[in-house]
Amino acid sequence: MCRAQDTTTPRCRGPFRDRRDLMTSRRASVLFLLLVVTPSMMWAQARDSVTLSSHYWPKFIAGGISSILAHEAGHVITAMAVGGKPHFGWDTGRPTIYSGIDSRIDPHKQFLFSAAGLVTQSVIDEAVLDVPHNRGSAFERGILAGGLGTTIFYLTIGRTGSVSDIAFIARTHAMTKTQATFVFGGVAAMQMVRVSHDHHYANFFARPTADGRVAFGVNVESR
Repeated sequence: MCRAQDTTTPRCRGPFRDRRDLMTSRRASVLFLLLVVTPSMMWAQARDSVTLSSHYWPKFIAGGISSILAHEAGHVITAMAVGGKPHFGWDTGRPTIYSGIDSRIDPHKQFLFSAAGLVTQSVIDEAVLDVPHNRGSAFERGILAGGLGTTIFYLTIGRTGSVSDIAFIARTHAMTKTQATFVFGGVAAMQMVRVSHDHHYANFFARPTADGRVAFGVNVESR
């Protein structure tokens, strides 16, 4: 999450334009989920199940946390690079990185700050998918899941929050929410397709069980 130092940046668009943009953005988000996420999950469900080690989930979670920390580090480093003074704070109980930039005076700097988190995660995911190495580890899967999950969150239910990266990108007028959806969503879509077609990441989105069911997420059983 990120936020500008100034939170009263005026909008130049009227209410009709805002409502129209909101409807277009929602349609774009639904289209992204229907055309990319669902087919990728169906492809993954058709794969053979993988044998998980006892340390799989701790390593997976560590990878996801590392991706989120990289997201926040991208905000901080970018703010410092453009002359801002980033600092930590709270927004209605939520931890928030403030840019230290007056978005009314330097909207372009605020745009760079707001976009830096998702850009950082996208670059890391691209490196994981492109750089030759021994693929498919639990930690690596966690990194990919953290990057893709964060992007999907901000393009759907997290796009209109008070500390939403997408909302602040739109406020700088560098891109609309719809444009940001297609830019970041397009990159995430290509990455999800690549993951779903790479046997090193078999069952990334779902795992078939021996009794014919499909398992999502973590299954906790008492002994």
